[in-house]
Amino acid sequence: MKTRFTTVDIRAVIAEISANYLGMRVNNVYDIDTKTYLIRLQKPDCKAILLIESGTRIHSTDFEWPKNMMPSGFAMKCRKHLKSRRLTQVKQLGIDRIVDIQFGSDEAAYHLIIELYDRGNVILTDYEYTILNLLRFRTADAEDVKIAVRERYPVENARPPEPLFSLDRLTEILSKAPNGDQVKRVLNPHLPYGATLIEHSLIEAGLPGSVKVDGQVDAVAPKILEALQIAETYMEKTEHFSGKGYIIQKSEKKPSLTPDKPSEELLTYDEFHPFLFAQHRKSPYLEFDTFDKAVDEFYSKMESQRIDMKALQQEKHAMKKLENVKRDHEQRLEALHQTQEVDRIKGELVEMNMPVVERALQVVRSALANQVDWTEIGIIVKEAQAAGDPVACAIKELKLQTNHITMLLKNKPTLVDVDLGLSAYANAKKYYDFKRSAEKKEHKTMEAAGKAMKSAEKKTQQTLKEVQTVTTIQKARKVYWFEKFLWFISSENYLIIAGRDQQQNEMIVKRYLRAGDIYIHADLHGATSCVIKNPSGVPVPPRTLTEAGTMSVCYSAAWDAKIITSAWWVHHHQVSKTAPTGEYLTTGSFMIRGKKNFLPPSYLIMGFGFLFKVDEQSLFRHRGERKVKTIEEDMQDVASRAAELLVEEEELIDVLNCDSSFHSMNYNQFCYVLRIALLQQHT
Repeated sequence: MKTRFTTVDIRAVIAEISANYLGMRVNNVYDIDTKTYLIRLQKPDCKAILLIESGTRIHSTDFEWPKNMMPSGFAMKCRKHLKSRRLTQVKQLGIDRIVDIQFGSDEAAYHLIIELYDRGNVILTDYEYTILNLLRFRTADAEDVKIAVRERYPVENARPPEPLFSLDRLTEILSKAPNGDQVKRVLNPHLPYGATLIEHSLIEAGLPGSVKVDGQVDAVAPKILEALQIAETYMEKTEHFSGKGYIIQKSEKKPSLTPDKPSEELLTYDEFHPFLFAQHRKSPYLEFDTFDKAVDEFYSKMESQRIDMKALQQEKHAMKKLENVKRDHEQRLEALHQTQEVDRIKGELVEMNMPVVERALQVVRSALANQVDWTEIGIIVKEAQAAGDPVACAIKELKLQTNHITMLLKNKPTLVDVDLGLSAYANAKKYYDFKRSAEKKEHKTMEAAGKAMKSAEKKTQQTLKEVQTVTTIQKARKVYWFEKFLWFISSENYLIIAGRDQQQNEMIVKRYLRAGDIYIHADLHGATSCVIKNPSGVPVPPRTLTEAGTMSVCYSAAWDAKIITSAWWVHHHQVSKTAPTGEYLTTGSFMIRGKKNFLPPSYLIMGFGFLFKVDEQSLFRHRGERKVKTIEEDMQDVASRAAELLVEEEELIDVLNCDSSFHSMNYNQFCYVLRIALLQQHT
């Protein structure tokens, strides 16, 4: 899989960035991680984001990338020097994979140098290329220079473009290469084209893309030189590149779980290129309008998959911890249950074999009382067992050091430890006590387990929630110019915008009030300036005027004071910023010349909703939903809705009348219950 830019890619993307984003100002700088940075650019009615990854890539992006909550020191330094400066130049240093981005001009210029080779680097310099900050320091050695703060970045060391090989030079390089090496790999270190472009050029010249060096170098050298000339033409095309972009896909077979089901084919992203090279024409590929968009899609998809895998591993780890807690509690409960069962069986066996146990206790106690040696007691027991004594046969082990003997009791042949200090009955009771104690412990463990499980589940859910908040990379929605204001779409499909403050009121009138538009305001403190956008120039219907007037009144002091009042509207040419002689208009204030057209009193009612973009295939279902309606059509809608409500009310009255508890209500109580019932029915 291709992971970083080649020289061809760099030249193509620089050409596209220069064509689309020069002149835009830096709004802010963010860091995604220690190597990847976002530069947000903007100009009036246009925004863009430039993504830079040290050692790998540079391109614009339409995706929402997860930003660090706390910006790094390098990001803060870039903000300090680059913020509000214009992007003035993007160029490649010689034929090296180094991009020089200039912000500002003359002595106020700053340069951001991105190294896209080896481990990479991002370096911020002033107009004289004195380094102000950088990602990776580099000490001087025999072949390199020191790269550090306050040192000068050696832009003059960049390799200049070199003339194309002569036939003799090409033959010399090929003759020194070992036989069997591919020509594209032999030539790649000597040329700026990259192995992919060399392979394409070889195919275009009539040679196999994987042609190898052999003893007949002189015979194929002219053809290879022709291929290099083709590669040079592609390099020239990238200088002012304006073509398409391509993502080459790789087909992989997903094994089937069932033998009768065929294996599925999976297409994954493999490479990205500014041209559809010859070796890729038979492969599956995706075509994009620009190379910049193709690169953005390629890396964003890869990053999204990486984040998904990381989130999946975290989820698995959290669930595994929860399963371990569950398993641990289950094992504890099972052990306690088994202990109860064993103690119960031992108690029952002692109880069932009471005479044998009591006789064995008496024999051993008597021997101990007569101060018989422990070893001799063991010998006596073995002799009795040999003689077939049933009591001696039941004794399997003497544990005199702990004052116990082990007996094999019948019915369920089990070894049971019997305490010499207790009677047979007391030994049975002891095992029953052990059983009851284990049972109580089991109940307590179950209660504790319930609390522990709830705590573990809560902690796991919190972990899963945190994993889900690791923002996946999603396509950023296009933000429309009017979204920075208060806005809505009227019932008749007119766009109404209003200022959030005095500065926005000023901007709306100065920048967005056009011929045909309607200006709406109210004579109240804090009332916002509303503009109905009317590009068609036809008279604006009364309903839209009323809705805009309601917006203006609701965003005023009338909302808090609960005062019902009227807004008014005027045509665009009646609004002026020119004050009468000797007077001064503050920010957001305007002079209205001519008659004000007052609207009916506005209700202090506002709402909000979700706006969806309808799919092309569903447009026909929504045609005419927001058309301008006549008074007759409005009255028909109102009458139809009123009739529906009347039917619903009559049905509810019939239902309520069936309940005798409602007959004792007075008129006001009955109306209140009816309203509540209607509300519940509609919600």
